[in-house]
Amino acid sequence: MIHSIHPVVLCGGSGTRLWPLSRKALPKQFAPLIDGKSLLQLTLERLRELNPAICCVASEDHRFLVQEALDNAKVTGRQVLEPMARNTAAAMAVAALLADADDLLLFAPADHHIPDAALFAQTVRSGVAAALAGNIVTFGVVPSFPSTAYGYIESGAPLADDVAGCTVMRFVEKPTADVAQGLLLKGGYLWNAGIFLVQARTLIEALRQHAPDILAACQQATAAPSTDGSFVRLNRDAFEACRSESIDYAVLEKHKQIAVIPFAGAWSDVGSWNAVANLYPADDAGNRLNGMAMALDARNTFVHAPLRPVVALGTEDLIIVDTQDAVLVASASHAEQVKDVVAMLNREGRLEATDHRRVARPWGAYDSVDAAERFQVKRLTVKPGAKLSLQMHHHRAEHWVVVKGTAKVTRDDETILVRENESVYIPLGTVHRLENPGKIMLEVIEVQSGGYLGEDDIVRFDDTYGRVTPLTAHKK
Repeated sequence: MIHSIHPVVLCGGSGTRLWPLSRKALPKQFAPLIDGKSLLQLTLERLRELNPAICCVASEDHRFLVQEALDNAKVTGRQVLEPMARNTAAAMAVAALLADADDLLLFAPADHHIPDAALFAQTVRSGVAAALAGNIVTFGVVPSFPSTAYGYIESGAPLADDVAGCTVMRFVEKPTADVAQGLLLKGGYLWNAGIFLVQARTLIEALRQHAPDILAACQQATAAPSTDGSFVRLNRDAFEACRSESIDYAVLEKHKQIAVIPFAGAWSDVGSWNAVANLYPADDAGNRLNGMAMALDARNTFVHAPLRPVVALGTEDLIIVDTQDAVLVASASHAEQVKDVVAMLNREGRLEATDHRRVARPWGAYDSVDAAERFQVKRLTVKPGAKLSLQMHHHRAEHWVVVKGTAKVTRDDETILVRENESVYIPLGTVHRLENPGKIMLEVIEVQSGGYLGEDDIVRFDDTYGRVTPLTAHKK
């Protein structure tokens, strides 16, 4: 009998260790990191081998980024939206409670890189029998070096003759270098990849035994979820009351019936810029270059330069990351301390700690090109068939110049088609909307002028994406 596997992607995580590419508004799983694709898109494409219907547990704030990744990966599925982060135990609990009790759920983080999708699918399928026997099955990566960045799993005795996998003796926290070296010499230890195959009923019962308060809160949160298309929204108050804890601490370290199956392929949790660098081939001098990067008389230097030429001259053991509004230059030995840079920027109130110059929106994106007192310039890109909300601003006027495609503009009671090299003026207080009726991307230069240019100066009257809430402030 063939048992369907139902993938569930856990899309949380802030990814501060990959600043300036990854930020609060665009965590690392959504950033275009490998060949122009995000880690989430690559994860969805990998899981498509098992089932093209994929559930994502994600933040309400990132729902349109997740939807874009689902579309790009050509998979379908629903999104379970968390009103706030409550770690992996709660995320897995709500997914299990919303599934059928007999469903085989494969929980996978959104931000891991596993290039061999076929081997991964084969390994996961080998764990079906153990999961149907009532085990929580985890997949441990065969270590290639004594890493101090990963936790370890100690394998025990093999399972029954007709069931692949071994029992789990214990989980080991991230070790020191000496301890990690000893674990590899001893043998029987695998990196903990945080990927699990389990029946919904098995996970729910394990939560009932070891974390009944988390299960109870998630039961309340999922008792009457609201559904909006493919979005499933939880009860906010019930979910907020849930304790925040990882599945490792809440369940796995206490549970008896856990099995592990080794995965022998390449794997990375892409947890630092050194890990990102290792995804790219090295030249004869050990340099790893991405995008428009170049190196001259440099050694062991990683340069991430997707936007413009960046040259490393005479450098050694450096990480150089270029983005539109911030540049990181770091010693490779300090890669794990990038999160401390983000903390410093947050203390100083720098917007670059949390937001990019380019901001994704469900209709496309905007890029803040220039700004000064009483004006700012943005480049809007609107997807084919998409439209912004019907809106009005109290404190600013806008001037739109179409540079690519054709725009359909609503301005109070009139509707105007604005073509390339044409423009339209939106006076302060005017109800307006911008749409792309065409089949190619619409690009518009927007010049805003006025006494206040904040993104919260907006009143929405209608919105395709369900963002109409007149009593609260919103972004565009």
